[in-house]
Amino acid sequence: MCLRIIVTFVFISLTVAGEVSMPKKVHEDGFSIVGIEARTTNAKEMTSVGVIGKQWQKFYQDGIAQKIQNKADSNIYAVYTDYASDRNGEYSFVIGVKVRGKSAVPSGMVLKTIPAGDYAVLASEKGPAAKVVPAAWQQVWALEDKAELGGSRAYKADFEVYDERATDPQNSQIDIHVGLK
Repeated sequence: MCLRIIVTFVFISLTVAGEVSMPKKVHEDGFSIVGIEARTTNAKEMTSVGVIGKQWQKFYQDGIAQKIQNKADSNIYAVYTDYASDRNGEYSFVIGVKVRGKSAVPSGMVLKTIPAGDYAVLASEKGPAAKVVPAAWQQVWALEDKAELGGSRAYKADFEVYDERATDPQNSQIDIHVGLK
């Protein structure tokens, strides 16, 4: 009994300190995103030819969010979809906004449907987005390797939600939703 209390206290302390963050499992209804798309791999993103940073730059410089009609909310979504295999294969990366129904798609953009299903949700630490988002993905992969995500990954669609906690790129916190089978 005493050991259980100590272990519980240590786990809660580590969780509060940000060293251990276990995902919560939620069911999401399907929804659609309109945005810009690029094809990449995690290996490519670890080099100077990665495209994700360039896509973020394009998203803001070209005012992509302002060009999209029928927005469902004010959040920005980064979606990982169309996986060739698993986290080591190619995937599509889409930055955009959630839309109601099947919205018109502006030229140069795509419409992607995020399937309904169960998702493991993990919040990043607070800090510079360029650091906390990759660190959160490292945590997702570590949990996946230890089978601690709450289920096996589906590799259909995963997404990051950039809400009011992410308005300051130097002090951001985002939620990663990892699709489960």
